[in-house]
Amino acid sequence: MVSEALIVHEPTASRFPVGRIAGWLLLAAILLAFPAFSGAYFVFMATLVAINVIATIGLNITVGYAGLLSIGHSAFIGVGAYTGALMAIHLGTPLIVNVAGGAAAAFLVGLVFGAPSLRIKGIYLAIATLAAQYSLSFVFQQWTAVTGGDRGLSVPRVDVFGFGETGFYYVVVALAALLCLAARNLFRTRIGRAFIALRERDYAAQVLGINVVRYKLLAFALGSAYAGAAGALTAMFLRIVNPDQFTLAASVFFLAAVVVGGQASILGSILGAAFMTLMPEILRAVLELWGPGGTADVAGFLSPLREFIFGALIVGFLVFEPRGLAGLIQRLVGRSNN
Repeated sequence: MVSEALIVHEPTASRFPVGRIAGWLLLAAILLAFPAFSGAYFVFMATLVAINVIATIGLNITVGYAGLLSIGHSAFIGVGAYTGALMAIHLGTPLIVNVAGGAAAAFLVGLVFGAPSLRIKGIYLAIATLAAQYSLSFVFQQWTAVTGGDRGLSVPRVDVFGFGETGFYYVVVALAALLCLAARNLFRTRIGRAFIALRERDYAAQVLGINVVRYKLLAFALGSAYAGAAGALTAMFLRIVNPDQFTLAASVFFLAAVVVGGQASILGSILGAAFMTLMPEILRAVLELWGPGGTADVAGFLSPLREFIFGALIVGFLVFEPRGLAGLIQRLVGRSNN
């Protein structure tokens, strides 16, 4: 009986290890103190990373956890960005309301464009999401009365509690943390387990009593809602929205973040978003330090180089490390513990 009690209570005792709690507290302290010990540029980049983390988690819900291939993610980010911008311009609503509006609009649009996933999958589904990318891009560019066309929209400045960019950083980081926690807890629920069952084999999931139609649509819609929230934050942060921000190349960027970071992993989404966001800045610094020519030459060389590196990273991680950076770290930690 004693051994049975130990077996029952041991997982409960190890569910909240002291080391993990200390690690999270240390990370929270670093994030809180970061603006005080860094310049405006680093606060800007940290805010951009946090926004991209939200968008990457959304794509990972659809692609990594539910197994529904999507290459039109930036279009849903655009839906959220335009919705949040229009709300700020015409209604004067606060930041959180704009983010919620952007997420809701993208959720509804995701339901519409998620419909092809009910009958097709694989490469055919990828082509369908590519159609969504180009359809929404056409709307962004041509519906000039609402979106401003190629000129785009100028968004009023958001001043959070009078702290300016620092206040915006804290709001974005807090939202990213909450949405990471929500996504992690989602996959401990029936909905999350249904997504994973769809990824493994949708026919078997249907035999088990899972409503495949409902959960496929929900996977697309939830992923799009995260994208919409990230889009609204992007609009409020950059204070400008135009169609050039939501191209196919931007969708490839987030797909690369999922693959590089690790599919079906919240940690992978964070690592992938941070890596893909900071990599161009690191390349620029290296080229300016050791490359020939001036800043203009570096900018002209960096754009095609970045696209090449995105493609090479996707292929490289798929071949050599399918679990991405998250899997690599977990393996290294496992080796160090042995």
